[in-house]
Amino acid sequence: MPDIEWILLYLVLGALVGFVAGLLGLGGGGILVPLLSSIFIYQGINADNAIHLALGTSLACMIVSSTASIRAHASQNTVVWPAVGGMAPGVIAGGFLAAQAAAHINSVCIAIFFALLMATVAGQMFLNWRPEPSSKPLTFRGLIVAGIGIGSVSALAAVGGGFLAVTYLGYKNMNIKSAIGTSAAIGLPIAITGTIGYMISGWSITLNNPYTVGFVDVPAFLAIAFTSAIAASYGARCSHNLPDAFLKKIFAAISLLLSIKMLLFLA
Repeated sequence: MPDIEWILLYLVLGALVGFVAGLLGLGGGGILVPLLSSIFIYQGINADNAIHLALGTSLACMIVSSTASIRAHASQNTVVWPAVGGMAPGVIAGGFLAAQAAAHINSVCIAIFFALLMATVAGQMFLNWRPEPSSKPLTFRGLIVAGIGIGSVSALAAVGGGFLAVTYLGYKNMNIKSAIGTSAAIGLPIAITGTIGYMISGWSITLNNPYTVGFVDVPAFLAIAFTSAIAASYGARCSHNLPDAFLKKIFAAISLLLSIKMLLFLA
């Protein structure tokens, strides 16, 4: 088994990720990927496998944190279930296919993609820029197309769809708290299908490691999932007591820090 120090670190990471997942409707993968990548490399895993392992493990952890976050947001009636149902088929298809493709993409390319995505989200939030709200209502076809895009990008960056879903739903005139709650629900099918995809794509690569299943590190998953499930409900409660503008600032600051962290990882 891994040293107790690593288990304790995973537990702390889980608490942080769970709180942020509940607060902002995210799966928490955006935080886990750069941090787990660094941890796995420090443990002696080569850089290419470390990023893929971080992506797969993060998506697995998001299954638990997203479930806890959904329960908390649903209790506040901020999940728009028709929107979730419309996006789910596209999210599942896009997430699974992208997870399969990710194993054949160079880790540097994935890291750059992750950093640029986070930086773009941060810039959009800091500048308070948003596309002119659409006058067209949400349609089933539009939700499926958006779901495919969000699911594909999220599986490559393990961000649970939260960043993209909140922006898209805001464009469709949904208020920030409902967008956050709905985003939390969308993150669950992404996490499940993405995890399965990374387990399959990494099976032959990490099969000799007794503590991994494909690109999922089991000890890290169990420890992070345990504390993230507990912390997610507290984050969700806080989100309903904070003003919308403040939530957007937190959203932007976290995005920028994650982008910088991944760029430093590449240096």
